[in-house]
Order: sequence, then C-alpha cells, then structure tokens
Amino acid sequence: MGQITRSRRAQIQREAAALRMRGQRDGFPPERIVTAMRGTFPEVSPLEAWRLALGWSRAQTVTQIADLYLADGLKPPALSEAMLCRFEHGPDRPGPEYATMLARAYGAHLDQLGLRPRCVCGYGGQRYGPSKAHPGWAPVLLPGDVMTTASGLPAVRESLRLALLDAPHGGSVVVELAEAAVEHYALNYSRHAPSLLFDEVHAARGLLAEALASPADGATGVDLRRAAGWLSALLGNLAFHLADHSGARAHLAIAASLGERAGDTRLMAWTLGAQSMLARACHDLPAALAHAQAGLERATSPLVRAQLLGWAVLPTLAQLGEVADAERALSEATTTLAADPAGGAPGRFGFDAAELDLHEAESWLALGRTDRAIGRAEASTAGCVPYTPGWAAATLVLAQAEAEKRPGDAAARALDVLERVPVDRLRSTSRERLLRVAATLGDTDIATVRDFRERLRTLPPPIDVHGRGVTA
Repeated sequence: MGQITRSRRAQIQREAAALRMRGQRDGFPPERIVTAMRGTFPEVSPLEAWRLALGWSRAQTVTQIADLYLADGLKPPALSEAMLCRFEHGPDRPGPEYATMLARAYGAHLDQLGLRPRCVCGYGGQRYGPSKAHPGWAPVLLPGDVMTTASGLPAVRESLRLALLDAPHGGSVVVELAEAAVEHYALNYSRHAPSLLFDEVHAARGLLAEALASPADGATGVDLRRAAGWLSALLGNLAFHLADHSGARAHLAIAASLGERAGDTRLMAWTLGAQSMLARACHDLPAALAHAQAGLERATSPLVRAQLLGWAVLPTLAQLGEVADAERALSEATTTLAADPAGGAPGRFGFDAAELDLHEAESWLALGRTDRAIGRAEASTAGCVPYTPGWAAATLVLAQAEAEKRPGDAAARALDVLERVPVDRLRSTSRERLLRVAATLGDTDIATVRDFRERLRTLPPPIDVHGRGVTA
C-alpha cells in the first residue's frame, strides 16, 4: 500500500465518520458500512475499515481486546495502539491469536478483516488428489507479488516442453511438471485474462498428446490422463467465461472421460459441477440438477460436498423455485464448509465462504428475497480481494438486489465494476450480471443509470467476429 499523506489521512477520518453515521442512521449492518468505505477509500485496509465502521479509536480496540482476554480468564497481551496501526497499514500482520481476538472484538470473520493466513510460496491449497496444503491459506494478491503473464505463463509451459523433449513418453519428471502446470494455472486463474490463459492451458495440454498416446508405462499413463483431464476442466471453465458454451461442453466432456479412466473421482465431481453451471446458463434446469446431484454423489471430502451443494445444487433448486429444498442445500453447505479445518481451499478448483455467499445471494434473488440477497452479497464482497473477478461478481449481484429501491446506488456499483475491471478480464458471467442489473433498473431515468446504460451499450463482446479476444 502506498504512503498516505497526513492531510489525506485526516480527510479519510472525517469522511469515514460521516459515512458511518449515515449508514447507522439507515440501519445498515457494519459489513455494509465496511463495503461502502472500501469502495470510497481503496487505500484503507479491511482491518482499518472495520474499526472505522464501528466508530472505534485504536485505544478502544486495544481495550476491547484486553477485556476479551480477561473474560477468558487470561492475562491481557501487550497489544498497543502503535502495533494496531502497523497491523492496519502494514507491513506487519497480526499473528493467529491476535487475528482471532480482533475478529471477535469486531464481530467479523478473518476473511472480512483480510487476516486469513496466507502463503506465497506457490505450493498449497487443495489441488486434485492428495494435498500438501498449508492449512488456512486463502489466495491473496499481494502488492508487487502478481506474476505477469509475460514471465509467468509461458515459463511454466516451457518447463513442461523441455521435460517432454528429454522424455517424450513421459516419466516422473513429466508427470510432476504437468501437475505443477495444473496447480499454477488453477491458483493463478483470476490473475489473467481468460483469453490469454485459455491459449496457455490449451498449448500445455497439447504438449501431452504424444506421451498420452504411448506412455512409458501404465502408471505414467494414468497420471498423464489425470493431468490432461484437469487441464481440460480448466479449458472448459475458461471457454465458459469467454461465452463459448459449445466449446465448454466439449472440454468438460473430455475432462469427465479422462477423470473416469484415471479413476479420479474428485475431477469427475468438479466437472459435473461445471456441467451443471453450463446447463443453468443454457436454461436447461433439469439437466443442471441431474449433473449437480451426480457430482454430489462423487464428493470425495466435506469441502467438495460443500462446493457441489453451494455451486451447483443450491442455485439450480432456487431457479426451479424449490424453496424448501434450496434452504436444506444451503444449510448443509454452510455447516459442511464451517466444519472444514482449513475453512476452504484456494484456486479455480477450491471453494470458500465468499463464494458460498455469492451463490446464496444469487439464489435469494432467484427466489425473490432481495433483502436476504443484499446481506449475503455484501458479505461476499467484503470477503473478496477488491477488483478481482469474485469482487466484480459479488458487487454486481449486490447492484441487482439494490436496483429496484436504490437505482442510483445500483448503477454506481455497476459503473465501478466497469471502471475497475479491464475489459479483457471481464468474464461472461459478469457480463450477464451487468445485463441483469440493467434489466432490473428498467426505464429509470436518472444520470447515473443513463451513464451505466451507455457504458454497457459500448462494451465490446468477449470474442470478436474474427475469433479474437478483446484487449484491455
């Protein structure tokens, strides 16, 4: 985070206090005030935004933490206002104990405070199969840590190509590099434009063709089929985010076939969830529900089960209008995810509370419960790294929920997404949500809505008539 001047800091303090008072007057919960503050003051960290939203000084926070320790029968720690200031502004981060106490004091989750433990070693999370995860790691975009497309993606593919030149029929090194490529693409999925990442994943999968046709031995063949299956699953998801539904169907079909041949039940479960998502987008709800239930039957762990329930079963039942069944699916997904020791897993094949909140919010919208949709969309937004695809999705769901009663606010949120997210990184799912916001706004004739409609009208398609992806 860049250095904030003293005058800017004073201005933030004044405006944040006014924003908090307006929110409290309107009966907004703290997380909604935090969302507004983070949107207004992007230089303010989530941890500081929560304190400002509650109207606490740092001294009051230190006192609250000490009272919590005393209530637990423990001696208060040596937390000071200066330490809290460093936690809020960086580079210091609170340890697990302080982070937990801050969350208790503020009545927030670690995700909402930006305090989930993180790892930047490039190896962690639940990949596909046996995991050597760093418990509790959630993906965080760190300042200066974003790998560029130019240096990151081609280098991974080049390493795989060199290994195959040395061992054209595969072997332990090739398998390891193929798995590393899958992990890299999955963990960095949201950092790259879908069209660029699609080309890289496609090229990497193509390198495995010869080794797949004549593997060095049976075990190598199984491992290569598994890696090719996960690469195909990524291609299916990327095609979906490029609005190429027929391509997504083909890639997901081969992913399911390779997963079955390799005996990878986790891959089959995830692919069925993706096929359910695709069927919903194509308005084939019976097929969507069938895929979702088939995936649920193959869930290999509580986290996978929570993912299938939240990502596939819940939104399908909501669109079908099955209120009771949708509420049961939501309850089980929430309970199962909460019981997961790590609280979720990072990357394209992972799942976390912010994503579940997003699916819950959209489900409430489908069921006509905008009040409940607003609360969950706000929670999802607060749990996302700002300006990422997840943040864009949650912000647009919140905009749709607000559009009928607060059209100006809704249009402003949608415009913020269009300002903050480069056009080449705007997924087809966000484009659909933008259209739903516009439809809900209807004929409202105010300046902000008119500006939003004009921006939406001039938005280029994700793929042009020559098959080329848009550029930022």
